[in-house]
Amino acid sequence: MCGRTACSLGADNLRRACAYRDRRGRQRQPEWIQAERYRPSYNKGPQSSGPVLLSRRHLQQDADSSERVLMDMRWGLVPSWFKKDDPSKMPFNTSNCRSDTMLKKSSYKGPLLKGKRCVVLADGFYEWQQHSGGKQPYFIYFPQSKNAKAEGEEGDEEWRGWRLLTMAGIFDCWEPPAGGEMLYTYTIITVDASKDVSFIHHRQVRAGRGAAGQMPAILDGDEAIRKWLDFAEVPTQEAVKLIQPTENIIFHPVSTFVNSVRNNAPECLTPIELGAKKEVKAIPSSKVMLGWLKNSQESSPQKKENDLPKWTSQFTHSSSPKKTSANVLQQWLGKEGEPAAKKHKA
Repeated sequence: MCGRTACSLGADNLRRACAYRDRRGRQRQPEWIQAERYRPSYNKGPQSSGPVLLSRRHLQQDADSSERVLMDMRWGLVPSWFKKDDPSKMPFNTSNCRSDTMLKKSSYKGPLLKGKRCVVLADGFYEWQQHSGGKQPYFIYFPQSKNAKAEGEEGDEEWRGWRLLTMAGIFDCWEPPAGGEMLYTYTIITVDASKDVSFIHHRQVRAGRGAAGQMPAILDGDEAIRKWLDFAEVPTQEAVKLIQPTENIIFHPVSTFVNSVRNNAPECLTPIELGAKKEVKAIPSSKVMLGWLKNSQESSPQKKENDLPKWTSQFTHSSSPKKTSANVLQQWLGKEGEPAAKKHKA
């Protein structure tokens, strides 16, 4: 399942990180719809709001369906047919939608067949491993580029920062029975956990059967994102073929600080050493990472746009680097002993 995510980029950087090419091959950035509603967070849970990409045609019927917009939607799908006056009265959990039942349950089948597909954006997501001493949280994300690139020329809009995790979602729009503002909500589609993270997702055997762990359906690369979003050109039966596990992810253990959704700070993402106290370790790479994370949000009054390090975006590259198991954080943070690759986020 996917029960908690992080998305700590500020609104403008998030838009830059989602750069893409439209049907004519033009480099574009998605337009924010009510960007003022978006709030970065290191610890987002269901019922909170989060950023999603969708086709502009959902909001403007004559728009090119390859054009994308960014919206801040509430996590936990409320079907358009829900009749009660309070969406919190939903009798079932819709934060996740299993891929093997999404065309069977009316909450998801209706929006899906109408093309209401979206991409949920995050730095990564959290998963908890059950063990005798409790639950150990892990942060799971895309591999990042090995080499920090030099900053572009002034005015260069190309994003070379953190590669966002892009998860397949379904959205719907609900209107209160008594009238009022429309509520946009989404669910994250889940699939069987890939083998690399299956040890985290191990479940106890219930009623004589093993319950397979679930993870978000991750769209790896801009071509998959394009097909998922462009509902006018890619029919449902073709789009659902994109929903499958990916091995192209990496992870590290983090502090149990993240266990409380009330905690919203860089410590949620910072690596720890297992077997040691469950707190941020005072090792050089953690110190660098923590400083980097603390200065990531545009809301920081001391932080300027050009103080962010530059990596590679998946939105303008066809594929991501292959996962390596060693020194992932050294790739992430830059080599020790070299000048700090100006601080960024996760």
